[in-house]
Amino acid sequence: MESLKVRDYMTQRAITFTVDMPLSAALDKVMESKHLGGPVIDENEKVIGFISEQDLLEKLVKVTYHCQDTHTVGDCMYKEVLSVTPEMSIIELADMMKVGKPKVYPVIDQGRLVGMISRRDVLQAIGKNLKECFKHPV
Repeated sequence: MESLKVRDYMTQRAITFTVDMPLSAALDKVMESKHLGGPVIDENEKVIGFISEQDLLEKLVKVTYHCQDTHTVGDCMYKEVLSVTPEMSIIELADMMKVGKPKVYPVIDQGRLVGMISRRDVLQAIGKNLKECFKHPV
């Protein structure tokens, strides 16, 4: 059976944000990536928050209406970040990703951001494992 660890399926190039980043700049980063959001990091790459498309949508509607980009990522980021480690089992993570839970998690190793993992990554890992399970000899 293939390894089903987060480290084997995570994206190592996570989009990141800073607390003082304008929301319009955060929107540009999200729109240019395949991620639904990303971690907010400090100067030591420690994760201090998370901002999602949903968080951006809520604030940007008001920003657009007033045509003022006065809000920053720090104004709407979620400060209680759920994260995972590279050694966590994909199956355990899949259980964490049930309805209503985040669709993407920062992967943290020794306090530093090392990647991101999404529901799609988890499904790819499970799909790859299923293909191996059901391989039939020729």
